[in-house]
Amino acid sequence: MANCQHKSLADASEDLRVRAAFLLCVGLSLFQLYTAGVALLQTPVQRSIHMGFVLSIIFLLYPLKGGRAAVWTDNLCILCSVIGTGYIALFADDIAMRGGKVLSYEIFLGCVTMGMVLEAGRRVLGKTLPVLGGLFLLYCLYGRYAPSLFAHRGYSLERVVQHMYLTTEGIFGVALGVSSTFIFMFILFGAFLSRGGGARLFNNLAVALTGRMPGGPAKVAIVASGLLGTINGSSIANVATTGAFTIPMMKKAGYSPEDAAAVEATASTGGQLMPPIMGAGAFIMSEFLNISYLEVIKAALIPALLYYGALFCNVHLKARKRKLKGIEGSVPGVVEVLREDGHLLIPLVLIIVMLLKFYTPLKSAFWAILVMIGVCAFRRHTRMGPVAVVNALAEGAEGAVGTAVACAVVGFIVGGSSLTALGLTLSGNILKLSGGLLFPTLALAMFACFLLGMGLPTTANYIVTSTVIVPALVKLGIPGLPAHLFVFYFGIMADISPPVCLASFTAAGIAGGDSTRTAFKALALALSSYLLPYMFIYNPEVLLLRGSFWEVAGVVLAAICGITALAIMVQGWWSRVLPPLLRGSFLLPGILCFSPGWACKAAGAAAFLVLITASLVGSRRIKEA
Repeated sequence: MANCQHKSLADASEDLRVRAAFLLCVGLSLFQLYTAGVALLQTPVQRSIHMGFVLSIIFLLYPLKGGRAAVWTDNLCILCSVIGTGYIALFADDIAMRGGKVLSYEIFLGCVTMGMVLEAGRRVLGKTLPVLGGLFLLYCLYGRYAPSLFAHRGYSLERVVQHMYLTTEGIFGVALGVSSTFIFMFILFGAFLSRGGGARLFNNLAVALTGRMPGGPAKVAIVASGLLGTINGSSIANVATTGAFTIPMMKKAGYSPEDAAAVEATASTGGQLMPPIMGAGAFIMSEFLNISYLEVIKAALIPALLYYGALFCNVHLKARKRKLKGIEGSVPGVVEVLREDGHLLIPLVLIIVMLLKFYTPLKSAFWAILVMIGVCAFRRHTRMGPVAVVNALAEGAEGAVGTAVACAVVGFIVGGSSLTALGLTLSGNILKLSGGLLFPTLALAMFACFLLGMGLPTTANYIVTSTVIVPALVKLGIPGLPAHLFVFYFGIMADISPPVCLASFTAAGIAGGDSTRTAFKALALALSSYLLPYMFIYNPEVLLLRGSFWEVAGVVLAAICGITALAIMVQGWWSRVLPPLLRGSFLLPGILCFSPGWACKAAGAAAFLVLITASLVGSRRIKEA
């Protein structure tokens, strides 16, 4: 009897916690909608209220396991979070007027709030990022004991708290500022789009466009992941969402579990490179560089299309080599899909039009959400009633808390780097190791991005890599936008680069395949994509679309030849199975097509044309014999 009573009390407590989290999620979304559409608050106030909501929601949605002690601990964490962030919101003007003076109780408040941020990050993101944030805090305090290359005089606890808690350099820095405005609104838009049937639209459109082609299921995965990636902020979430649909379809068509998982992982990772959202990195890049958001997504478009072109080429050649067919049975037509759900594209078109008309991303997302609710009412199966709208508000906030807390934890890394000048120190060491030469510096930067990006979500990944590595590239005279896109791209590629390739491991889990084999198959599929970022540096006219039409066209055509050559080498097929020597010969023209200088590109393209001609002639002779 006592056990039954205890169980019912536990269930009641659980129910209360879920209801409270739901209400806070709805409240956060309404707050963000109000500030986006009516009146944006003062910077520290906006960021601190946003963070207060986020921390409270996390401690409700990710509770400690245990009995009453765990419940009381979670409640205490919520109280500390509300007090710590609420203090900034209420006394922002007073803190600014004091000009850096720290009151004694603010040291305690700051330490508690920083602890709450790290604990919330641990619960949502795992240990990697919070441990990294904690190490940066220790480095600020005890830098005098660091190795001589990185040593500094060390800072007092008061100075560290002032920098991390009371200014907009630490927790409440640029990253959280972007989270509390642009990122949240686009995640909320994605929640409304999903509620209205956006995932169904993307999947059906992908099936209609590519389902009947050779290897159709894999091409469906590419298109669906690319479309979902335009509004999704995580390659792992993209794998989980589209992979549940595409991986079984690929296995049924004859793909091995590892091949199916590799295709999905590579396609989902590319979604983070695809405008307009770019895993929320586009908004932060715009803030860091103080340029328009439109300029960032315009610069990222051609490389993203080339990434997917390379993947599509690999999948097509593998399908032809293994004689894989398209989807059997009835496949919907594009017109049929658009007739059924095409009205859901209207808000996406609105966002693009508003951005082209130089509206802010914040206003664009705000109006797109309102228009989404309206256009969903056009058809009965997409109509959202009051309950669905409230659920979308809650889902949007729940989907945004992970990114928000990642931005807050990354504030320790950014703040620590600015306080100790660590970014400049690391950049100096990279330049010293490379001898100040461009290509060795880029190669070192690439491997540093793989290392720093391991296991981190997209937003945190980009902020960390840009803080540490970009200064070295800028010192060599590389313009800001190409430098930032270079580290952003390679940081994202860590999701499919061994040894810690979370997108590949997630896809392997869904497919039931070997995770190590999946990782190396994904690496092979993305081989040409590891050369694309160098085009940012050596051919910025393509990146910025500022060169003449013929310059841009020449670089793009050379890149297309390069990705095709590398795909042929990886798959070993061009109208027939290629002998090893001929297959390996495609590597050189593939690399030359991405090399700087028109002579190298021309030589690579010419060699590529000669080799494919030789392959076709050999295939014809085999058939005639």
